[in-house]
Amino acid sequence: MTEHLTLPALLKRNAERYGDSRVAIREKEFGIWQSTTWQGYYEHVRDFALGLHKLGFKGGDKIAYAGDNRPQGLYAELAAQALGGAIVGIYPDSHLDQVEYIINHSDAIYVVAGDQEQADKVLELKSTCPRVIKVIVDDPKGLRHYDDPILAYFKDIQKLGRELAIEEPGLFNEMIAGLTPDDVGMINYTSGTTGLPKGSMITQKNMVAVARLQDAVDAARDDFEYVSFLPFAWIGEQEFGVYWPLYKAFAVNFPEKVETVQENIREIGPHILLAPPRIWEKICSDIQVKIQEAVWIKRFIYQKFLPVGYRMADFILAKKDPPIGWRFLSRVGYVLLFRSLNNYFGLTRLRHAYTGGAPLGPEIFKMFLALGVKIKQAYGATETTAATIVHRTDDIRLETVGVPLPEVEVKTTDTGELLTRGDMVFKGYYKNPEATAQAIKDGWFFSGDAALIEEDGHVVIIDRLADVMKLSDGSRFSPQLIENKLKFSPFITDAVVIGQEKPYIAAMISVDAGNVGKWAENNQIAYTTFTDLSQKTEIYDLIAEEVAKTNKTLPKVAKVKKIVLLYKELDADDEELTRTRKVRRNFVLQRYKELVDGLYGDQGALDIEADIRYQDGTGYRMKTRVMIRQIDT
Repeated sequence: MTEHLTLPALLKRNAERYGDSRVAIREKEFGIWQSTTWQGYYEHVRDFALGLHKLGFKGGDKIAYAGDNRPQGLYAELAAQALGGAIVGIYPDSHLDQVEYIINHSDAIYVVAGDQEQADKVLELKSTCPRVIKVIVDDPKGLRHYDDPILAYFKDIQKLGRELAIEEPGLFNEMIAGLTPDDVGMINYTSGTTGLPKGSMITQKNMVAVARLQDAVDAARDDFEYVSFLPFAWIGEQEFGVYWPLYKAFAVNFPEKVETVQENIREIGPHILLAPPRIWEKICSDIQVKIQEAVWIKRFIYQKFLPVGYRMADFILAKKDPPIGWRFLSRVGYVLLFRSLNNYFGLTRLRHAYTGGAPLGPEIFKMFLALGVKIKQAYGATETTAATIVHRTDDIRLETVGVPLPEVEVKTTDTGELLTRGDMVFKGYYKNPEATAQAIKDGWFFSGDAALIEEDGHVVIIDRLADVMKLSDGSRFSPQLIENKLKFSPFITDAVVIGQEKPYIAAMISVDAGNVGKWAENNQIAYTTFTDLSQKTEIYDLIAEEVAKTNKTLPKVAKVKKIVLLYKELDADDEELTRTRKVRRNFVLQRYKELVDGLYGDQGALDIEADIRYQDGTGYRMKTRVMIRQIDT
């Protein structure tokens, strides 16, 4: 591997090896899958890179990408890196203030905007983002009458590059040859759960290392398929959708739009799939709902054979060979129902299934194992270039996040904080030497996570050090563990567990509008809005029953004694969630302080007034009565 230590060099290698004989990228557009070969991938990147070079882009410069997952995002990233610069990811649903902060803090001089919506954001920020020279638009739809000189179009930049490629045919390869493993190729911003996002400087060595080590554990083939639907701005998607495919030359597929992701996954049948817990939880809920709506014979088969699946899961988790009778019953259940379920959700060809970004509840793991899908937890951080600790296919343990990748060192401090060292540890925070000095000491990255390392190397993540809570009697508990268990219910989307210095644990719960709405309709319960639905007595009865089920799986100290159902869904646009769908706990507790206080008072209900904002910017003043429900423990 010594001659291919950068992503652009890997792209060049793949183009030379496969040319037009193998597909590198597919994108569904206008209902048709459009394919690009490795040679085509290389030429697209070359043309855009040389076009940028002609505009004056040079080593050390930054280009931001704000848009949906499309091939042009890959082209922009590899082009910037080929010139010795760096890509800066911006979540496509980011607010203006978030876009402004990242552009200015990263010193980005070019912004690639996926469409009119993203272009409008940057154009609105022209006066406050003075370093931006060009806004390069991928999809020109809706921009016909725009005449701002700062605008340029992706294809026009590529045209400039093709002209330069003809004039200087060896220039692009010379640029690639001049890259080094220590070059910063990406500035990836942290999720910002506790404050302003920090820009993590990711080097070419980091990127190649995480791909190489992941492949050493779960080998991929060049005929594998991957579906890329998680934002490029998330470091997890970078590892699985950019670095690893370049390293092993397998194909990346882009869905037509967000709404068709599940359908497109079913069409492709990927061999590798990465999804955050929220997606796996949603699939799990959808499976349960689909079974509920199925004909009686399928419901009967599901009820009879799901326990068989769970028994097989027990054998897998215990690393024991199941007796022939159980194997036979499992096969019968798979043929009669589970195969069609897996096929419906596009999981039939999966070789490597992962969850990352946050812990996945043990119940979800076991549910998928029962269906024949071995989901593996991948643990890491932006600062470690994504995954550093991963389950092995034959060694999945529900209470752990797996064992370190080869060449990755881990240890804990006296306070229980997890430390990581290896080639994937980032260079530092951009323009923040103080934070860098706190995060990296003697090559060790201080994660901020409380953890235990077991004798066999498995790592148990307890919670964020800052999030581990203590009741007023001194008992400690992990709110994240309880939240994950609660979210196993198909009727619960989010849960915020509280109890710091309180006499008992309580929870604010956001119900799943789709599944709870269907349940209400099936039970002839009329409702109008989410607020109206969430505050129905029948819905409180339903959720209280779900929480009581969860309590049975928890130790006495961790049982939830009171709940309140939120009158609105938690939303990233309201800053209640990060763009990776993590709850911003402190912000939420402050925003819903009235509800928090009510959970520890004597009231049975609270009269609430709150401003509700819609995505189109409109809103209204909402008034409702919110119930507080005691849970039997």
